[in-house]
Amino acid sequence: MVEGADHRHAVHLAWEQYGDPRRITSLDEVSANVSTNRVYRVHLSDDSTLVSKVSSYGSYFLFVEDHDRLQRCASLLDTTRFAGMLADVWTTRLDHLAPGERPHIFTWYDKTIWAVFYDDVPRAESLPRILSEGLIRNLGREMAEFHLACTDIAPRIPGGSKTIKSDAIHLLDLLESPFAPRNFGLPPEAIGLLWRHTHGFLERLIELGYDEWPKIPVLIDWNLGNFSVKRIDGGFRLFSRWDYDWFRIEPRMLDFYFLSRVSSSTGDRTRFTYGAHTLLEPSFLAFLDAYTDVFPMSADELMFLPEVYRFFILNYVVREGARFFRSDLCAQFRRDAVRSYLPGFERTDFSPLLAVAR
Repeated sequence: MVEGADHRHAVHLAWEQYGDPRRITSLDEVSANVSTNRVYRVHLSDDSTLVSKVSSYGSYFLFVEDHDRLQRCASLLDTTRFAGMLADVWTTRLDHLAPGERPHIFTWYDKTIWAVFYDDVPRAESLPRILSEGLIRNLGREMAEFHLACTDIAPRIPGGSKTIKSDAIHLLDLLESPFAPRNFGLPPEAIGLLWRHTHGFLERLIELGYDEWPKIPVLIDWNLGNFSVKRIDGGFRLFSRWDYDWFRIEPRMLDFYFLSRVSSSTGDRTRFTYGAHTLLEPSFLAFLDAYTDVFPMSADELMFLPEVYRFFILNYVVREGARFFRSDLCAQFRRDAVRSYLPGFERTDFSPLLAVAR
């Protein structure tokens, strides 16, 4: 296991390899305390700051791919009204490139742990924990504008190696292993329920036309601790966004489950539980109504929103829970997935979502 001291040491080794003459004077950990990743604000000898993310779980090569796409996205958005909203990922120093070599994102890697640097994106105001309907509708319009900008730049960003389809197929294979109960820490009957939902999710991808939907940069984890806004004329505009753990190139609908949580009557919470009920709250339907006034959604797209929730449970909680959550939370969430989240999903009528179809 990689310990916290190793993560801090990795930041220093990465900075040394980067080759900047400034010195690191201190590191402040700013990690979300539920994740396996470590994030640090790095203070330099000229009083400037940057951010470093250090990871040791999953694939280094997928980490590099995600950050390459993220940097392209941030750069392309600089020609839109969302210029500066996403932190730039640092690239290799020009004086460190070989003749004819093109700049690329800088990563440090020692085969067990890896690190990347970002600009320390400026932060404006946070939205209140519980949003009024006016703020919810404002957020709906802003997200629609952001998704439109991402749709425009998407053709210039390569797709990812991982897709929600490939992730679900991988999970299906894992669940069919005779060692699945041991590997997931769940009894055989729970493994059977997970297999059935994973298979059903893949069938819905075919039925709803997933392959035909445009794929754009999505950030997925929209909680109030991940973005800031700038107040304008009684409303607000999105100002900056940080924390890119779940960045993907996928249909825009993948962003909506966490937006339903932000829009809910109980607001954005620090108590971690994941129910589907927020997708049907009147507040989220108001969010969707405002969103679709700017960027219409078809009935099939709206009926994919419950599948976004199911994918979150199956992939991020079950398949990759050990990557994204502390071990105690991972075990708790996996038990909750089979005891309450997925059974609750089966009992829910999601047809009210169709009321906002355009």
